[in-house]
Amino acid sequence: MDHDTYPDSYIRGILNTVKTIAMVGVSPKDNRPSYFVFKYLLEHGYRMIPVNPGQAGKELLGQNVYARLADIPEPVDMVDIFRASQHAVPIVQEGLAMNPRPGVIWMQLTVRNDEAAKLAEDAGLKVVMNRCPKIEYGRLSSEIAWMGVNTRTISAKKSKIATGGIQRLSLNRPTLAGGATAAAMRAQNSGKP
Repeated sequence: MDHDTYPDSYIRGILNTVKTIAMVGVSPKDNRPSYFVFKYLLEHGYRMIPVNPGQAGKELLGQNVYARLADIPEPVDMVDIFRASQHAVPIVQEGLAMNPRPGVIWMQLTVRNDEAAKLAEDAGLKVVMNRCPKIEYGRLSSEIAWMGVNTRTISAKKSKIATGGIQRLSLNRPTLAGGATAAAMRAQNSGKP
């Protein structure tokens, strides 16, 4: 797997299939990025499990906080690593010791550890590094396009919210490989803004 670029189909496949996500390193402080991501994914229908040793035994947004992955009493589909890159290998090792194992190891923005990725991939897990599931979800569902961000998604319609109690948006929308349009390229080549 080329961990510098991921096909949209790979990311979409993960976000469409995982249901339970353990977030290692989530902060209870509502001004921290990990808190935003945790809250967003929770509000979009994922079962979120916070993992933070300093907060173990407490609750975060109504979810019990665990000290480590091994303490979680239910199966986890994905482990989202919100810790510095040097902590990724021990977290992956802990994830591989879970029974059943998660199917995905996701390392947040700025988190990249090729040794941890190889360890997980050699065990048959999917790996994503240096990406944020919140951002990827918003991009692939066209949700962030509502704010004027170019998602390379081809549609003039907002995504429909899925029925059945889950608040997830449709991630099954076609996307373009690049972000430039023919008009933008013409303008760039002619020197016009």
